[in-house]
Amino acid sequence: MLRIFETLSAAIQNNQAAVLCTIVTGHGSAPRGAGAKMVVFQDGSTLGTVGGGAVELHCIEIAKQVLASGESVIQPFCLAPNEVNDIGMVCGGNVTICFRRFDQKDAPFLARALAVLRGEENAWLIFRMKDGTETELGLFDEEKGLQFLCDVPDALLKKNLHAGAELISGDPSYYFEPISTRGKVYIFGGGHVGAALAPLLSGLGFRVCVYDNRPEFAVPENFPGAYRVILGDFNDIFSKVSVTKDDYAVIMTPGHQADLAVLKQVLQTEAQYIGCIGSKKKIAVTEDALLQAGYTKEQLTRIVSPIGLSILAETPAEIAVSIAGQLIELRARQHGSKKEGWK
Repeated sequence: MLRIFETLSAAIQNNQAAVLCTIVTGHGSAPRGAGAKMVVFQDGSTLGTVGGGAVELHCIEIAKQVLASGESVIQPFCLAPNEVNDIGMVCGGNVTICFRRFDQKDAPFLARALAVLRGEENAWLIFRMKDGTETELGLFDEEKGLQFLCDVPDALLKKNLHAGAELISGDPSYYFEPISTRGKVYIFGGGHVGAALAPLLSGLGFRVCVYDNRPEFAVPENFPGAYRVILGDFNDIFSKVSVTKDDYAVIMTPGHQADLAVLKQVLQTEAQYIGCIGSKKKIAVTEDALLQAGYTKEQLTRIVSPIGLSILAETPAEIAVSIAGQLIELRARQHGSKKEGWK
C-alpha cells in the first residue's frame, strides 16, 4: 500500500496523471478481493495487480480512457463464461472496480495518506460513489478524523471503521478500506528465518520491527522494508519496545534461554499473537520452565508453537511462508474477511 501511494505521489509531482484501480467488491472465486489495487500510468505501465489475465487488460484500457477524460468510472466485471459482462475468464465470481484519476489537485490527499501509512495509527480510505462514478475521495485517521470528504453519515462511519474492506450500497454508495493499522509484528531474532520473514511480511502490508541483541545482525540494510530494526537486550525488551494488544510477537532468537526470556516478558502483555519457533522437545522444555517460573497453563495456551501453518516447511524461506500465512489468516479473521477462497 505504501509503495502504491508513494508512486502515485511521485507521478503527480512530475506532472504525470495516473489512475488508481481499486476492487471495491468481489464475490465468488475471483482471484483478488476488495482492496486489491493497480496503478496505471500515462505510458501504459502499471504497478500492483487486480487479478491478472483478461480483467487486468480490460482495466488498463479503461484506465487510459479515464486518463484522457478525467472522469472516474465504476465498472463491474464477470469472471464466469456466458454471463453479463463476461470478459472471457473462467475462474468464476465477479468484481467491481473503481477507476480514479489522480493529478496535482490530489497532492494534499496523498501527503496525508503517506503520513498515516508511515506512522503508527489506524486509517481508512473512503470512496463516495454516485451514478456510476466515484465522486469524492476521503481519508479517516484517528488523529485528524475525516478529511477531504464532508458528508459521510456519522452512523456509517462508526459502523464501518473497524471492519475489512467493504462496499455499502445505496444512493450514494460508500466504500471503506483500512489502509493502515496500529499493530506491529515484532520479530525477536534476526537470523536466517527472521531475515526471510521480515521482507515477506513487509510486502504483505504488516509493519515489521526486527529486534536482535547482535550488532552485526541489527542492521536496517539486512531487513528490506522493515519499519524498525532494534538493537537491544533480550532480557529487557521493554527498555526499547512497548508491545500492545494490537501487536504480534514472533520469537526466534539465537538460543533457548533468550526465547524463554522474551516469552516471559511478552506473556505479560496483551499481544494478540505470540508465536515461538522450535522443535517439540524444545517446546516441552520451554513450557516446563515457564510453569516452574509461575506461569499458568492457561497463560501457556496463548503461545503458538510450533509456529506457522502446517505445510511441512523445512528451509528458512519455507518456514517464513508458513508464519506469514498464519498471520495473514489471523489478520483476515480480525477484519471480518468474507472471501471464500479457492476450492
